[in-house]
Amino acid sequence: MFKKGVIFMLSLLLAISFLQPLPRVQAEELVNVNASAAILIDSESGQILYEKNADEMRGIASMTKMMTEYLLLEAIKEKKVTWDQEYTVSEYVYKISQDRSLSNVPLRLGEKYNVRELYEAMTIYSANAATIALAETIAGSEAEFVKLMNKKGKELGLEKYRFVNASGLSNKDLKGMHPKPGTVEDENMMSARTTAELAFYLIKDHPEVLKTASVTKKKFREGTDDETNMENWNWMLPSLVFGYEGMTGLKTGSTNFAGYCFTGTAERDGKKFISVIMDAKDEKGKGSPKARFTETKKLLDYGFNQLDRQEIIKKGKTVKGYETADVSKGKEKQVKIQPAQTLAIYTEKGEKPNYKFNLVLKGSEITGDEKLLAPVKKDKVVGFLTLTPQNGSELKYIMNKKQQAAVSMEAAETVDKANWFVLSMRAIGGFFAGLWTAAIDTITGWF
Repeated sequence: MFKKGVIFMLSLLLAISFLQPLPRVQAEELVNVNASAAILIDSESGQILYEKNADEMRGIASMTKMMTEYLLLEAIKEKKVTWDQEYTVSEYVYKISQDRSLSNVPLRLGEKYNVRELYEAMTIYSANAATIALAETIAGSEAEFVKLMNKKGKELGLEKYRFVNASGLSNKDLKGMHPKPGTVEDENMMSARTTAELAFYLIKDHPEVLKTASVTKKKFREGTDDETNMENWNWMLPSLVFGYEGMTGLKTGSTNFAGYCFTGTAERDGKKFISVIMDAKDEKGKGSPKARFTETKKLLDYGFNQLDRQEIIKKGKTVKGYETADVSKGKEKQVKIQPAQTLAIYTEKGEKPNYKFNLVLKGSEITGDEKLLAPVKKDKVVGFLTLTPQNGSELKYIMNKKQQAAVSMEAAETVDKANWFVLSMRAIGGFFAGLWTAAIDTITGWF
């Protein structure tokens, strides 16, 4: 009987242990990225999925060119620059272009090149002189362009960054012609978080950049004496040596100061990620081009294989408990509302998060008692629905000002302002209702 009792108790304890939830493994333990800094984010919402030393300022090398791409594509969109606009090569750009120890296409002094071919050289082949040529095209000089880079960083809300030239080369490699007032020792720097945020805004505001960034090979000035084979430095593009399914871009970088870096973008099965690796190392602790792709693969594999994308709110579908918002002085006292976007969050596989919603009305049309003030027009954004998890991981986003998941809520119908007669009747009704309530309360107090 004693042996049977012991066996029963052991069996019971074993069964209970299986019922207990397994301790949650942190992303850092699952991925173990061998780099000085790294981050993985959702490229649609900016949700942070993994980070390592993400706020340390580090060298970014040619990942700098993402800001140059942003400013060029913005100038194109605003018609300040055109694709067929021609640029005449300056002595500075010529001297840099002739240094084939740097990534370059040869540019002839005084010759004309159009913006499109310079852009392709920069984006596909990371051509440094072509990048400086684009900076001169946009701003007149690289020094003035650097001012635009830092200004745009502030406008985008970036925090930890410093741009000192357009290409990402070390200033000491610019042959004494680096932008002033910078010094020869200055370097372009950003944190991994800021680098991911810049990439986030680049593909959000100018998604066409990926069409060029994903070109694996192209000839510069084909059919001329200057014909140059441009092979993309992003060797994770599907047809290249470290090909990765779903890889779409974006920008490699390497200098002695920065080490081997890579900002990658990939898309698969409805998931879209941005990864950043800074100063990648191999298993022996040595930096190499292969190391930045090996460590990027770890990050992306984690996202694609270990995380679930869960659509919590769907665009145009009413959210239970938040179907309407109160309206003051309208023909109707409420207006139907619905999400203007889809809200998806990432969780560890199998994790079922518990969360709560909170509706926050916004705008000048809000009355003192938190009601919308009529008229309310259909499709007008009237507030935001925020989501806060009650268990599981904290939701963190790349944009510092967005500390929680949120979607804008819009009116699903129009509610016009009520006329003076209706408003008067409501006021009279409210007055007598108030008297009746007061009378009931008084009589109830007697008993």
